[in-house]
Amino acid sequence: MSKILIVEDNLMNMVLVKDILTINGFTVLEAATGNEAIEKAGSENPDLILMDINLPEMDGITAMREIKANIKTSKIPVLALTASVMIEDRERIMSAGFDGFIPKPVDIEELIMLVKKYLSR
Repeated sequence: MSKILIVEDNLMNMVLVKDILTINGFTVLEAATGNEAIEKAGSENPDLILMDINLPEMDGITAMREIKANIKTSKIPVLALTASVMIEDRERIMSAGFDGFIPKPVDIEELIMLVKKYLSR
């Protein structure tokens, strides 16, 4: 069973994404800050990370870069999970080094399709 780390500070968004993934058979880990994401990525070794961009303490881009810079976690795909859906925002997020992009509000079918796509790589 694949293990997915969700990094989201909004409780309603966290619960929604967690429930969708759990119902579809995934094991879900949770983090509410960028620092917590870095810690859990290193200790739990998830198969995939869904990272919000606007997080307290450390933004999602900085957290993703730290995860990618660590030899132990550098191969974990990290998908941006964000409401920033303008073309410029998407380009900025992808050029920062994210492996993919999931817009909010989350479309259930698109979420599951993208999760399966990145887990199969």
